[in-house]
Amino acid sequence: MPESHTEGQAAGGGTDSERATRHAASRRRFMQMVGAAGGAAAISTLAAACGSGAEGGGSADVSTGSPEPENDLEIVNYALFLEYLEEDFYKQVVESNEITEPRLARLMRSIRQNESEHADALSGVAKQLGGTPIARPNTDFKAVIAAGEEKILDVAAVLENLGAAAYLGQAPRIQSLRILATAGTIATVEARHAAALNEYAGNGFKGTDRLKGKIPDGPFGRPMTREEVLDEAAFFLQT
Repeated sequence: MPESHTEGQAAGGGTDSERATRHAASRRRFMQMVGAAGGAAAISTLAAACGSGAEGGGSADVSTGSPEPENDLEIVNYALFLEYLEEDFYKQVVESNEITEPRLARLMRSIRQNESEHADALSGVAKQLGGTPIARPNTDFKAVIAAGEEKILDVAAVLENLGAAAYLGQAPRIQSLRILATAGTIATVEARHAAALNEYAGNGFKGTDRLKGKIPDGPFGRPMTREEVLDEAAFFLQT
């Protein structure tokens, strides 16, 4: 196995000190990007919504070792929460009329529709599994949208790369082949969204940040753990 792939599979590894340093840098970057505050409370909100209960409820440890979902229903609700986050972002962007370039505006509308259909599909799967789909989160993208098109593109690229990495992180944990196939069809579309938005944002495949457009660790995608995803997503939630 190529060395880069081995490193990519070790997302979230390292010593406690290294993990703390990486998470602190992540929080600082997102605070600067979206102008949000109260990240710890937002992480708690997201962890509780995606937690360990049979119907997506329950509590979870936060910031130090947030546990991975324990079954397919929890994974589906975790993915649904992220799809809601993305759907809300594009809804607010489209309604703001901040994107004036026609082709980009069409892309934003198309991605919004895709995310809505992803959310509908995952909600249906949660019900088929005998569970209750998680509630839609209260999001906060006002600072992003107010900053204009460049910031919107930057955050859009981050969200799509985050989504693709989140699906990849859960793929080995999914027990049902049918659900794995559904997750795969969504993850590939998230990756295409990311590629298109990275191009518009000028990230290409040369960014130094794995959430902003480079090929992570070479030719293999890098998965993200639940804890890493929660750390990043928290700054888009109302506290």
